[in-house]
Amino acid sequence: MITSCSQGSIMAVPIAIHLEFGGGAELLFDGVKDHHVTLPSQSEPWDMKQLLVWIRGNLLKERPELFVQGDSVRPGILVLINDADWELMGELEYQLQDQDNVVFISTLHGG
Repeated sequence: MITSCSQGSIMAVPIAIHLEFGGGAELLFDGVKDHHVTLPSQSEPWDMKQLLVWIRGNLLKERPELFVQGDSVRPGILVLINDADWELMGELEYQLQDQDNVVFISTLHGG
């Protein structure tokens, strides 16, 4: 959703999304699997690339190298947006919508 500000510029309104971490990825987030978060309003719509930066700065508690690599998630982390593979949704360019459900599942397991 886009709204006009009093200065005439356009701002994206805050959006509420649900984040889930599983397959061991939750261990990087103090063992918490479910996070209901509200992303603050900003000058452009939120996309997955910006979400990963926000997660790293606000939720990730330890060992960021096990979750992110460069601008994206590291290989071995499956990302689903509203139950669809993010590769079908545009990956980092996908623009988040209010009430989206984003799931991160680690497919890497030690042994």
